Amino acid sequence: MLAFHGGIANPFEVKDNIISIDNIVQTMSKVRDFVRENYSHRRPGVRAKLVDMMNTGTLAGTGKMVIFPVDQGFEHGPGRSFQPNPPGYDPLYHVEFAMEGGCNAYAAPLGFIEVAADEYPGEIPLILKINNNNSLYSTDNPLPALTSGVQDALELGCHAVGFTIYPGTSMRNENFWQLREAIREAHDAGLAAVVWSYPRGQDLAKEDETALDVISYGAQIAAQMGADVIKVKAPSAHIGLKAAEKAYASVAKDTLKQRIEHVLQSAFDGRRITIFSGGAAKDTESVLEDVRQIAAGGGFGSIMGRNLFQRPKEEALELLSKIMDIYQA
Repeated sequence: MLAFHGGIANPFEVKDNIISIDNIVQTMSKVRDFVRENYSHRRPGVRAKLVDMMNTGTLAGTGKMVIFPVDQGFEHGPGRSFQPNPPGYDPLYHVEFAMEGGCNAYAAPLGFIEVAADEYPGEIPLILKINNNNSLYSTDNPLPALTSGVQDALELGCHAVGFTIYPGTSMRNENFWQLREAIREAHDAGLAAVVWSYPRGQDLAKEDETALDVISYGAQIAAQMGADVIKVKAPSAHIGLKAAEKAYASVAKDTLKQRIEHVLQSAFDGRRITIFSGGAAKDTESVLEDVRQIAAGGGFGSIMGRNLFQRPKEEALELLSKIMDIYQA
């Protein structure tokens, strides 16, 4: 299996004020080789979308990705999401930030993607989040609403659809059926499928939602359902399922690096692009240390929203630049 462990030379290295075309071709071909080897069962259009996303932005050709998602306005409300940095109320702020920051792709619900596609068609890969939850109704067993569809993604020129599943809820079967239909329709249309896999439910305590065994289980479920890119939370060393305790006694889990390695192992032994969320808002050094551990563990990258868009723009761009530097190292 061709995997992206360790750094790859910057494809845009400048020597004597000349960009090395050979380096660009060599590193970007490694992305194509990885996708060809591990996604050969996908239609050419889907593979092309994956290659294009991985060959976009600052990390082009490295095998790493940083996706900028802004679905929190729908999920948590505009005030909680954007008041810490009021320019974020404007949908154009986010797509422009993603482009200026050199992100591989920009993900959002329908309204924000419509604005981005209208103003900047074809300028950055777009991921349409086609199901979303909201905080106006609270339940231990959520089922996100279907808020748009594959046809919308096609009309807006998107590279992929995004879909959230909540393994562990009493609504999981309906959630999985909706995902199955969405993935099949997306693949038929030549679009990639990005799955947010967030285990939760009445039988999972809050700390269990980020337990190593539970996060790994969520990654495995997403891979089994046909996800092309899997988004999970960074796991803790906690083991959430009593039935898993014996198996996990022999799994190295003291460091986040080790836990990242196991999540990748659970996602078809690194054969599926698996990226990790930035989580709750935190200080800069904590964000960077998480990224260092993700990179050291062989993670494919980060999908980071509020830790960027809730900071003032210049501060957020500086943080994003440091994140890119870590993944390039």
